[in-house]
Order: sequence, then structure tokens, then C-alpha cells
Amino acid sequence: MLPFRASHGGRRAGAGRKPNGDRAGVSHEARKALAARFPVHVTVKLREHLPPLRRRDAYAALRAAFAAGCDRKGFRLIHYAVLNDHLHFVVEAGGRTALSRGVQGLLIRIARTLNRLWQRRGRVFADRYHDHILRSPREVRNALRYVLGNAHHHAAEGRMLAVPQAIDTYTSAPWFDGFRETIVVRGLEAVVRPVTEAHTWLLTIGWRRHGLLSVAERPA
Repeated sequence: MLPFRASHGGRRAGAGRKPNGDRAGVSHEARKALAARFPVHVTVKLREHLPPLRRRDAYAALRAAFAAGCDRKGFRLIHYAVLNDHLHFVVEAGGRTALSRGVQGLLIRIARTLNRLWQRRGRVFADRYHDHILRSPREVRNALRYVLGNAHHHAAEGRMLAVPQAIDTYTSAPWFDGFRETIVVRGLEAVVRPVTEAHTWLLTIGWRRHGLLSVAERPA
């Protein structure tokens, strides 16, 4: 029998909290402080083996959830992109606490909505959300280009996505006023707006100093 060795503490291989979900995901280190003047790019991934989100029924349910949770208690959902197995958001919040509560509330609303649609129970998201604070006009413009053009980017890589329109209607692009081109989406007036207006200088004015977006632009 091997002797029991006294431990002196320290990190051990395999120790610590394991990420939730089907695969290693977002770091569980303490999140960075957030000033209200900075928008945030948030990404969250679904658990494996769930139905794809880019279907009419799922997207209609998601839009309803977005509309109900887009402007609550210092948290604002400004832009989004719906991919088959993950979601992107560009949001504003009054601080780290408002961001955390706002995103968690939105994700709970989304999970309940999707579970009702899919007639299932249980977790919907693989792990906690990832966030990236956008601190400059260039960063904000890049994030907008990434979120609004993400599906086009995946389609170009052959990832089983098709985006036949100039803009991706599974994003907030139909409500975006920062395109160089004039975009008309038929029937938009009959759809409840799923996002709210930006308040921060970076999302209203700052990013435009680097030029409006073109529908032909793709994420780098």
C-alpha cells in the first residue's frame, strides 16, 4: 500500500470547477469590471443535439423573447445574430451587475421559450456566456460587422448555412440604420421590434467615424 503523502496545497491536474455542458467552454475566472459607456459583445452556445435555431418557429419564439427582455433595469439588447447552435448579442448595461443580471434574465427567458417550443425540459445552454467589452470605435464597428455578417461568413466556409438575402434576416440587420446601402425589408412593420435603441456614444456615433457598414462586408 502506498503511503498517504501530506499535501502542501497548490494547483493539481484536473482539479477545480469543471465547465458546464458538453465541452470545455468559457473560463470561470472573475469577469472584468464594466463601465456603462462601453458596449459588450456577448456570445452563448447551445448544448449539443438540440434542434437548430435558424428555423421559422424557433426564430419567431426567439424574437418574442428578445422583445420582452431587450430593455430592462439598465440592460439593453441592441443587436443580435441567431446561428444554428449559438447566439451573438451586442448589448449595453449600467455596469457589471446590470450586465450579468440582464444577460442571465434574457437567457432564462430564451431557455423557457425554446423548451416550450421543443416540448422538453432541462438546460439549453452549454456553459455560461462569454463577453468581450468594446472599448473603442474600431472595436465596436468590427463587432457589428462580425455579428451582422456572421452567418454569411459561416456560409462561405461551407458550414451548412444559406443566406440568400443581401442581409441576414436572422439578425437585427433589418432594424440596423448603419448600412451604406438602402435596405427595404417587406413586412417588417408587422413584426414587433426585438431590439432597443443604443444609448452609448460608441454605438450611436463613435463607430461611424470609421465608415458605415456595407452589406457586402464580411467578418475578418
